[in-house]
Amino acid sequence: MALLLLILVMVLIIGGLYHLGMLRTRRPDEPPLIKGAIPWLGKALEFRNDMTAFLRKMWKKHEDIFTVQLAGRYFTFVMDPLSFEAIIQESTTKLEFTEFAEELGLRLFDYHSKVNDLQMLKKSSTKYIMGDGLAVLAQVMTENFQNVMLHNMGSVKGDRKWHQVGLFKYTHSIAFRTGYLSLFGNEPVKSKEKAQECDWEHVQELFQEFVKYDKLLPGLAYSVLSPKENIEVKRLKMMFWKRLSVKQTLQKENINGWITEQIRQRAEIGVPEHMLDRLILSLLWVSQTNTGPGCFWFLLYLMKHPEAMQAVRAEVEVVLKETGQDIKPGGPRINLPRDMLRKIPIMDSAMEETLRLRAAPILTRAVKEGVKFKMASGMDVSIRKGDRIGLFPYIAIQMNPEIVDPEVEIPSIDPNRWGFGVKQPTRDVQFRYRLRF
Repeated sequence: MALLLLILVMVLIIGGLYHLGMLRTRRPDEPPLIKGAIPWLGKALEFRNDMTAFLRKMWKKHEDIFTVQLAGRYFTFVMDPLSFEAIIQESTTKLEFTEFAEELGLRLFDYHSKVNDLQMLKKSSTKYIMGDGLAVLAQVMTENFQNVMLHNMGSVKGDRKWHQVGLFKYTHSIAFRTGYLSLFGNEPVKSKEKAQECDWEHVQELFQEFVKYDKLLPGLAYSVLSPKENIEVKRLKMMFWKRLSVKQTLQKENINGWITEQIRQRAEIGVPEHMLDRLILSLLWVSQTNTGPGCFWFLLYLMKHPEAMQAVRAEVEVVLKETGQDIKPGGPRINLPRDMLRKIPIMDSAMEETLRLRAAPILTRAVKEGVKFKMASGMDVSIRKGDRIGLFPYIAIQMNPEIVDPEVEIPSIDPNRWGFGVKQPTRDVQFRYRLRF
């Protein structure tokens, strides 16, 4: 009996050590292994504090490929851009994104289901935010954008006073309000004026809570939040589930089909209502987390480079003139037909360059089967089943020193946001604006 008990204890200890990653060693054909001093957690804290600095340090030390333990998972980072193609083209039976996305959805939004959510999301996105659906959405966003811009901003005749505010706060707020109203619709109030006021109050409160949640998200993703932060995340989730519940959402008017179709599809196959509430939170975050920061960097770079600003403005003025529109005091609102959006290559190029400089997602794949591939250098590398592979093109491609100009008086970047799309600044930039017409 004592011997059986001893064996059981030993099995439990070995199992615990294996789960913490303490027993894993590097095999001859595997990349360098970095486990860190803290079992299970590994290098998660250093990675979270400044992912780019950490990866650059590891790249310099271990060259083009290495494996790092991060909060219970092993991530193999491939830093050689010439080796990306071999990974991206690998069979989805061996490397796939769905498992990682489902794991992240559960961790960030407490959402999970047995359906193919990514396939449903892709189908709805193709229908409603591409092609003809995009043309409809652009019209709605143009109207909402102008309503938001002009709200309480001196629309009374003769009122042209200057306002001063942080550029990031301003652009993030405008983009969130516009995007939310365009996708999630308007409050069902009979009077148009009362409806707009109700919309404004609702979206203002929602935006303030969204900013709090968005800041905590990177730590939540890497499981490194403090107990106090975890309590705040739970409060925010419950608030969002209530405010964005299926019942509340479907009572709105002018909801975009991108929202309603995804709710309907899952409801028809039996996804429970409380899980649909969590789905809606994930749709809000996916649609809004990058738009505000993207607009901030776009405007800041244009303001810092007057020649670029002048070129973009001249292009827009020409297109407006071609469509018979003019910006003048008391004039009608601007209309953006689909054809007009195809005639602004300079603005489109400026936005793409902004994203090159300031968008930094990690492309992640889950290893479903043990996989072996050849690096561009000719080296054969094996990755274990259950691990993750991460590609970070921001360092390897986007910020190639041969094409990036030195920045002058541009805010530094919040290191906690690496890997989560468009980066956010560590400080705001003051600017002044007023109503011209």
